[in-house]
Amino acid sequence: MGTVTKRTRNRRLELRTTEEERELIDRAVEATGTDITTFAIAHLTDAARRELADRDRFELSPDAVEAWEQINARPARDLPGLRRLMERPSPFDT
Repeated sequence: MGTVTKRTRNRRLELRTTEEERELIDRAVEATGTDITTFAIAHLTDAARRELADRDRFELSPDAVEAWEQINARPARDLPGLRRLMERPSPFDT
């Protein structure tokens, strides 16, 4: 049997809402049968992961991985303009 790791929440996050926003949140919390902290943390961390997904990591579905592999298996095309650009000295080399 695996070990259960208990995470201690020790950082406070305060939010200001309108009355309508708070009522909506409270209704959702009640509908999910959880408490506001668990509800807010779950949804805020999900939103944060989605927002950072293209900056943090690169994840693909199995179908997308297969398509990606097929694209990468194709031979590279010769692009003369790109080749000339890459042969130029870098302006950052000193």
